Amino acid sequence: MSIRLIHSRRCWTGGALRDATVEIRDGKIRAVHEGPVSGADYFDAGDDVLMPGVIDAHVHVNEPGRADWEGWETATKAAAAGGITTLVEMPLNASPVTTSAEALELKKQSTVGKLHTNVGFYGGLVPGNAGNMNALADAGVLGIKAFLTHSGIDEFPNVTVNDLETAMPVLAQQQLPLLVHCELDQPGLDARLKAAPASYRAYLASRPPDWEDRAIAMMIGLCRRFDCPVHIVHVASAGAIGMIRSAKAEGLPLTAESCPHYLLFSAEEIPDGQTVYKCAPPIRDRNNNEELKRALAEGVLDFIATDHSPAPPALKELENGNLARAWGGIAGLQYLLPAAWTALREQLSLERFIPLLTERPARFLGLQHRKGSIAAGQDADLVVWNPEQTFIPTAATVLHRHKISPYLDRQLYGTVSATFISGNTAWMNGQVDTKKHGQWLLKK
Repeated sequence: MSIRLIHSRRCWTGGALRDATVEIRDGKIRAVHEGPVSGADYFDAGDDVLMPGVIDAHVHVNEPGRADWEGWETATKAAAAGGITTLVEMPLNASPVTTSAEALELKKQSTVGKLHTNVGFYGGLVPGNAGNMNALADAGVLGIKAFLTHSGIDEFPNVTVNDLETAMPVLAQQQLPLLVHCELDQPGLDARLKAAPASYRAYLASRPPDWEDRAIAMMIGLCRRFDCPVHIVHVASAGAIGMIRSAKAEGLPLTAESCPHYLLFSAEEIPDGQTVYKCAPPIRDRNNNEELKRALAEGVLDFIATDHSPAPPALKELENGNLARAWGGIAGLQYLLPAAWTALREQLSLERFIPLLTERPARFLGLQHRKGSIAAGQDADLVVWNPEQTFIPTAATVLHRHKISPYLDRQLYGTVSATFISGNTAWMNGQVDTKKHGQWLLKK
């Protein structure tokens, strides 16, 4: 169904919540009118918040090659149900990994007829493929991803400083961000985990904050040296916040994100053997995570993304709770908006929260001319949601391929009633629209 007019008494436009009606024509916002406007094809959101569609800049979908982990159909259905209108997919979990323009083309073709939301793509930097950066940029990737420690996928090995020194001048010239998983590991810290593989405390000790802090310090130095845009993904260590703040004050082209699971959960409440909480870097203690919230409120951390990284039950070691062997990834794509709001609602007003999921990721991705705000000329990607209403996700309502998530059976604030892609209904009244309106988002 195509909508022409959407009204809300809490429409996020011009940096404030206003009583306004959004007029849509040919998939674009034609105008924003004060108050209600009568007409055909009218949707009245009442007191629910009408805001730009959520943008998730960090998602692992795994197709082609590992669609039994998660595929485009299930991932984008879950995204639409959660108010996400755009997601950007990481390069490492598909097979082949997206480290060349040819592999990117295979990934694009694997999406055909399956997209309920818009999708962008990242390319990958691995040892020996720095020569592919220009071709990947020309093919339209929105950034390049690299790991400083083992990615979990053998076909996507971690880079060395030499690899970074070769690639970063090219990315600086292309003005393409380098997204970095920042952990510099050191051997010998997993002995306790091997002895007690179900112990969350042992897992936490096996990946200490120092791994992150040293890696982020290294990347800040390389960012300064090459003037290359650098983005630190999934910041989990509060010890890095001061470094990031100083780098930004210096004017370096550095950005950083965190994730809902680092804000809503804490190590103190995670039981042993609960592998649904395993991720890398790990979820740390409550005091650490309160610092992450403050960094988001201050703008030191730029936005929030899920790092949705699902896996089949066997790979998550659900039956035996083995944290040493379990796949390290949180499945949470459907719950980005409510989980982030639940974690931050006591610290942030809606006016300060909304940009963390809309304007700021759009700016990071270079999509601000199309996405992330409600204004004339912008794409009509919109979400209607109630931030005061609570719900409890269950296995019956989750739309990810596998019904595995730490958000299940936990009360969350923020119910999504409607999601629109280019003015077309993608999700409404608990149902995904059968027509697929998603498009590729490629860097021009």
